[in-house]
Amino acid sequence: MTEELGAKVRSELFKRKMRQKQLADLLGISNAYLSDIINGRKDGPKAQEHVKHIRKILSI
Repeated sequence: MTEELGAKVRSELFKRKMRQKQLADLLGISNAYLSDIINGRKDGPKAQEHVKHIRKILSI
């Protein structure tokens, strides 16, 4: 995930008064794994699939 997309995710979570853990639960992944995706430490095919779901859930 790019820095720009990571910033958008954090901004949307803040606007929605939603915690990262809540998003992780919606995605069915751990909070730590979501953090890795948001911060660009995970970028494989599975992570990219989660990015698609993140974009859909947060409408970004």
